[in-house]
Formats: sequence, structure tokens, C-alpha cells
Amino acid sequence: MPTSKFAACAVIPVYDHERAIEAVVTGVARSGLPVLLVDDGCSDGCASELRRLSERPDVTLLRHPVNLGKGAAVLSGMRAASEQGFTHALQVDADGQHTLADVTRFVEEARRHPEAVICGQPVFDASIPKARYYGRYLTHAMVWLETLSFEIRDSMCGFRLYPLQAVTDLTAHTKIGARMDFDTDILVRLHWRGVPTRWIATSVSYPADGVSHFRMFFDNVRMTSLHVRLTLGMLVRSPVLLWRKVAAARSAPGDEVVR
Repeated sequence: MPTSKFAACAVIPVYDHERAIEAVVTGVARSGLPVLLVDDGCSDGCASELRRLSERPDVTLLRHPVNLGKGAAVLSGMRAASEQGFTHALQVDADGQHTLADVTRFVEEARRHPEAVICGQPVFDASIPKARYYGRYLTHAMVWLETLSFEIRDSMCGFRLYPLQAVTDLTAHTKIGARMDFDTDILVRLHWRGVPTRWIATSVSYPADGVSHFRMFFDNVRMTSLHVRLTLGMLVRSPVLLWRKVAAARSAPGDEVVR
């Protein structure tokens, strides 16, 4: 069990990414972080691969008997990490799109700013589908409205490092989106609670043989519902958010993206 004041691990939610997951685990472990895999109701082939990987001394495996969603898997992993004594958890997607050489940069930034969520600000190459690239800007605009701030520069990137106490405090009182709405939902709600964000520019690619579990109709409906709820939540919190904005304008300028 970790004993130092700052202790980080990686949480990787997995749903049928058996072709990519070994490289992801190896890339994260190379940074020195212990890895906590969450089998979110995977098929037999992927489950078998995860069991094999869990034989490594730096890997722990949790399992959901059925698929509960990316967000539910991340939260299960973070609860387990907190119970094991970790103070911070790095969320990494299992499909291989993140630049894992940047893991050490996230950890170093978290050591300097342990109270903040260290967020990846994606730099996309030509592999990103155009519909996704332009569709992200609608979510960006909604999030800026929901926070009355430009602090959250990208709410959809699943490469970020959380202070676990802040997540524990939030989820003790608030239900967070369990599926593709998770990344945006938790970041907006942490912002509402005054948890700061720090940003690291990181390259993101979409593997040609990658597996996407985004369901165009159902997940777009889910995201629309989320933004309705967050907008209503913003209206209730708007006096506090506006006062925070005024106070921030009087203090130091906003954080720059770390490159």
C-alpha cells in the first residue's frame, strides 16, 4: 500500500479492446505507475487477455459482470484506488489513442498542483473523423455556458489525472454520468465545486483498426440530456460562478497550457 503523501496510479476502463490493451498497459507501466484495469463486462476473449495482463506485478484487475459504461468503470477504479491508499488516479482510454509518453508529464504536474485535475488538451492529427472534430466544438460551447467560464478547454478528452479526495467528495452527493457522458459531466461538476484544472497539450490519434463504442443515436441523446441538466444547474449556481469569475479576474492570469 502506498505510504507517501502523493501516490498515483492509473485507472484504465476496458470494454473489448483486447488488441490494444497490452500496449496501453505497457506504455503506462513504463512511467512507473501501478495500473488498475476495470473489465467492464468484456467478451470472453478480452476478459482472458485482461486476466493474463493482471498476472503482472504492477497490474490489478477489477471486473463488472455486465457492461455498466465507461464512467461507471472509471469510478469503480477510482474507488478501489482510494481504498488502496492512492491519492491520485490517472484516467487513460484503452484504445491506444493517447500519447503514453506524456504520462510522466501529467504526474509531475500533479505533484506540483495536487489539488487540481490535470487535463489533456488534445492535439489531433489527420486520423480524427471530421464529424467528431467539428462536433466537439458544440460540446465546448455548451460547457463554457454551463460553467460561465473558458477554464475547461476540452471536456471530452479521457486522458486526465484526478485528485481522488475531490472525486470522493463529489460522488458522495452527486450521481455522475455512467457512460459516454462521464468525462464532461464530472469535469463540469468538479469546476462548480471550485476544483481547479491544469492543461497539458498532448497528441491524440485514432488508430485505423480502433474499436469505438460510441452509439450515434443513444449517446447523442444522452449528451443532449446531460447538457440540459448542466445548463439548469448553471442557472442555480450562476451567482456563485459569476462572483468567482470576478474574483479570478482580480487575481493572477489563467494557467497556460503546458507544452
